[in-house]
Amino acid sequence: MVAGLLRQQGRVLLCHRSPQRHWYPDTWDLPGGHLEDHEQPPQALVRELWEELGILVTPPTIEPFAHVQGPDFRMDVWLVDEWTGQPSNDSSDEHDALAWVNAEEALGLELADARLPALIEAALS
Repeated sequence: MVAGLLRQQGRVLLCHRSPQRHWYPDTWDLPGGHLEDHEQPPQALVRELWEELGILVTPPTIEPFAHVQGPDFRMDVWLVDEWTGQPSNDSSDEHDALAWVNAEEALGLELADARLPALIEAALS
């Protein structure tokens, strides 16, 4: 899996997963998703951010900012500071809301993974 940690003016973009989602329903998470067959993680990040948010990003050429390992997934997370377009909820079957939050606000949300607040804090400091 891949995810983008979009940063802007001391905030990060989170997506609220629809209550109907099979994995981590009704929680806030980073935009991203699964790799397709024969797809490299940087290309998957570009595709996922386009599909979910309607933004264009340059494929990352550096190592991910973080690796999040769970019992049923492994996610590479890249910091994203530049993009073309305005992030919008272009994947309403997956998400029902988007929000720009700071580290403190993220603590008050039901998050898909308990490690997200530490990632957000590190990304914004």
